[in-house]
Amino acid sequence: MGSWRGTVLAWLLLLRPLPSPACPAVCRCSSGEADCSEHALRAVPQSLAANTSTLWLGYNFITALGPRSFPPLPGLLRLSLSHNRLVLIHSQALAGLGALQELDLSNNYLAVLTPETFLPLTGLVMLNLGSNRLRELEMGVLHALPQLQALFLQDNPWVCSCSILPLWHWLSHNREKVREQNSLLCRVPELLNKHPILDFGNESFRQCQETSLPAQHYIAFFIIGPFSFMASIFICTFMGSITVVYHNLRREPHFWRRCHICSGR
Repeated sequence: MGSWRGTVLAWLLLLRPLPSPACPAVCRCSSGEADCSEHALRAVPQSLAANTSTLWLGYNFITALGPRSFPPLPGLLRLSLSHNRLVLIHSQALAGLGALQELDLSNNYLAVLTPETFLPLTGLVMLNLGSNRLRELEMGVLHALPQLQALFLQDNPWVCSCSILPLWHWLSHNREKVREQNSLLCRVPELLNKHPILDFGNESFRQCQETSLPAQHYIAFFIIGPFSFMASIFICTFMGSITVVYHNLRREPHFWRRCHICSGR
């Protein structure tokens, strides 16, 4: 009897379903996908399963991503943070998400992005930065993404000055990667408001290319400038002194001649 009960217990243990991966109460999880959108979240849920491959966090109230915003998710391929209130992404916020292929940051309040933030994402294929507050974009951000195939930059308040020249170069040489090109428009200055950035040509930036100098040239100017100023003062003073002495020497013969005439009388 005892052995029979032991056998039944063993079978019951074997037939018991394995525990399912963790899923936060505010999310809906199935087959590696976690949908945590539209729950007024202010932070990324931390009890996500390690095998999560797709994470939806759109339409929440997340304002910042700190260095420990995400739990370990080594297999995460797709991440959406669209329609949040993101203002800041820490340089280490995406560390540990090296497998990520698609990242949607659209419809947020991002005005500044640092290249360091994207360094872990060497396999990223799609990046959506549309509908943010970007006025310019550091080229290091794009250089950190060697596998990038689709880039969305539409509906940002781009400043079309000389500072946008590096971005224009990249866009011009990677047109096949730029999506929503018709919505990639200048906002500033007013004269170029709503002008398509990709409609510019080389001649549009001729003045920028002619006036721009390497940083070492400007450093040389700052070093040489003060010495040149002091040298010019010294030369002017020296030349002025010579001129005064010369005029005095020319006046002396007349002085002595007048004195000789006076003494002769």
